[in-house]
Amino acid sequence: MSLPSPTLRTARLQLRPFADADAAALFALHSDAHVLRYWDSAPWTDPARAGHFVERCRQLAATGTGARLAIERAGDRTFLGWCSLTRWDPGRRSAALGYCLGEAAWGQGYMTEAAGALLQWAFGAIDLNRVQAETDTRNVASVRVLEKLGFVREGTLREDCVVNGEVSDSFVYGLLRREWRAPADAL
Repeated sequence: MSLPSPTLRTARLQLRPFADADAAALFALHSDAHVLRYWDSAPWTDPARAGHFVERCRQLAATGTGARLAIERAGDRTFLGWCSLTRWDPGRRSAALGYCLGEAAWGQGYMTEAAGALLQWAFGAIDLNRVQAETDTRNVASVRVLEKLGFVREGTLREDCVVNGEVSDSFVYGLLRREWRAPADAL
């Protein structure tokens, strides 16, 4: 069984499979050092990375191991970022949540809305039982998104990665199907 790449809609957003036309906006997102300040990889300097990312999204869908979706504002179709389920394990009915949002969209509830829609799909359409997420311990906004979605902090991975040359810890969060309550704006 493979994991399909859905198109999902919320009150303000559309989540959809990536297209080649997303490359420029994707490069702008991943080349922004401020957006990536808690990531364990450097900002992109080569625009070709965006094309490789889009191709990797297609490979995730083709191999059935994940779904990474572009997030756009429904009204004007402005690219805001992306949200994903990866490391899908149908036997364990589990996956990992990941996301990235451009700074202009911060603080408006977009990621909670987008991730909520993806989780609603995951717990319903593909019958997941558990979703895990990790975030740098200093990333207060990401922690807030996860906790608003009902994730529970399960532990800390000490010195888990190196961010901008600095060793960093990560929080591990988990969300179980029986604990899931879809936010109203994710429907």
